[in-house]
Amino acid sequence: MLLGGSKHTVDAKGRLFFPARFKDELWENLTVCRGTEKCLMVFGKEEWEAFARRIKEQPFSVSSQLQRYFFSNAAEVSVDAQGRLLLPQGLRDFAGITKEVWVVGTQDRAEIWDIGEWERSQQQLTNDDVKSLMDRIGF
Repeated sequence: MLLGGSKHTVDAKGRLFFPARFKDELWENLTVCRGTEKCLMVFGKEEWEAFARRIKEQPFSVSSQLQRYFFSNAAEVSVDAQGRLLLPQGLRDFAGITKEVWVVGTQDRAEIWDIGEWERSQQQLTNDDVKSLMDRIGF
């Protein structure tokens, strides 16, 4: 399970040192794509295949839009021997990633956020919002 968050720096070539704590689950055969918020999502092979399958199983009017959103800019990547992950320019542009990022484990995937965007998103989500979401799913 992917947990925790940490601050990292993206170099001029678009590489960041990927958290070593993710090595067992996210290191090779990764897919990085746009997130549902202004961030990037990073999936391991099995989780990406499950994610893609769920989208494909939806009615075409829904799946075609989601396929374009998630797959048209997705990239297959791996962490290199120095522990760096290369983020394609188009994906960095989408998420507003320039220099400092926050990499967070979100159970079955990682997310990569521009540090400023991460801080804004965390200020917007209140405890009452979390309680409401938990109630909505029956917790």
